[in-house]
Amino acid sequence: MSQWKPGWTTAPPAAGDLILALHRQGIVKPSSGWLHAANGALFSQGMPEAVSLGSLGECGVFVTEMPEDAAAGREVIPLRDALLMMEDAPAAMLSTGFQVWQWWRDHRYCGRCGELTGFHAVERAKWCDACGIPWYPRLAPCVIVVIRRADRLLLAKSSRVKRHFYSLIAGFVEPGESLEEAVKREVKEETGLDVNNIRYHASEPWPFPHQLMVGFFADYAGGELVLQEDELADADWFLPGDTPPVPPQTTISGRLIRAMEKEIAEGGLPL
Repeated sequence: MSQWKPGWTTAPPAAGDLILALHRQGIVKPSSGWLHAANGALFSQGMPEAVSLGSLGECGVFVTEMPEDAAAGREVIPLRDALLMMEDAPAAMLSTGFQVWQWWRDHRYCGRCGELTGFHAVERAKWCDACGIPWYPRLAPCVIVVIRRADRLLLAKSSRVKRHFYSLIAGFVEPGESLEEAVKREVKEETGLDVNNIRYHASEPWPFPHQLMVGFFADYAGGELVLQEDELADADWFLPGDTPPVPPQTTISGRLIRAMEKEIAEGGLPL
């Protein structure tokens, strides 16, 4: 089976190409798979503006947003549900599609002079002729950290997310801050705890709307749990294998939790 390959072209979709169709914060899903044929029934009234995402086999892949009337009566799956709950979802392609479309929609006009932007000749970028500057897809770096205290790990429940997942401490990196400094600050602000032995583990793009999640392990270094109530509804230390529901391993938070559980079970680093 062919795999999606990221790429870029300024050419519009051709009849044999494939389209990732979005509506608001969801995917307009066909009866099978996740992509519509460019010459399919969904586009019988014409193809909306579409942006290149790459290719699948010999077919180009594009992303577009469907108007209300075209999406009416069709299955629309929220992006978060697709990434968290559906194992068959092509997470990398869906994530890229949402981030590319967000960028395309938000940079129709130059942020410096207000003139209409066009295609960059050779890169995935919008170009302002008046200013002579490109506008690239935005990425917002965030840190996410699993904290270990002896044979337990810290899990927290968001005060803003309705799902009954317990997850990890996370936050945006601020100007002038290193990733490790961001980890220390976010943990202190949200939990009152100090951490040390901060070590990189993995990263993941997260399209809500255009984040790059950088995942770390860290060790407890002191303090008592004092929760930032507008961020966290609950937090506690849990033994591996005896945790509340956590995000699936399709997410970086789920993979970090399972990796820390494995490190603790195997003896891990000396504390």
